[in-house]
Amino acid sequence: MSKFKEALERGKEAHRQQEKRNDKADAQIADFGAQARAWLDDIVVASLEAARAEVAGEVTIYIDTTSRREIEALTPSLRFQIYREGLEKKARKTFTVRVQLSGEASVSSPGMVAEDVGNIGDRSAERFRNLVVKLIEDAAKGA
Repeated sequence: MSKFKEALERGKEAHRQQEKRNDKADAQIADFGAQARAWLDDIVVASLEAARAEVAGEVTIYIDTTSRREIEALTPSLRFQIYREGLEKKARKTFTVRVQLSGEASVSSPGMVAEDVGNIGDRSAERFRNLVVKLIEDAAKGA
């Protein structure tokens, strides 16, 4: 009977250890989601709003705030549009900023190869800003 009790205790201990690992993994995922959303707000939204203020009247930058509602999303994303004033709605191009589980962020659009804009850990906005400048120039040319 003692072997049975030992096996039962080992099983209970293994179950407790697994629950601890699951709790830790859940906390890491929640932490990643918070970091990714903070990066989207601090880097992406701030850069787009600064660019919008700078090119007002020539080019319109629309930030889709509905995608920020994805509070429980595993890989948060954000959508935005950059287009010339007076352009028909169907001719506007929508871009999506996605944060992967690895922490890498990329910008993509239909007909465009996804472009890497850095890692959320480095907190640098330079690569994203450079891409936004390129997209604004393309929109201004009508490309």
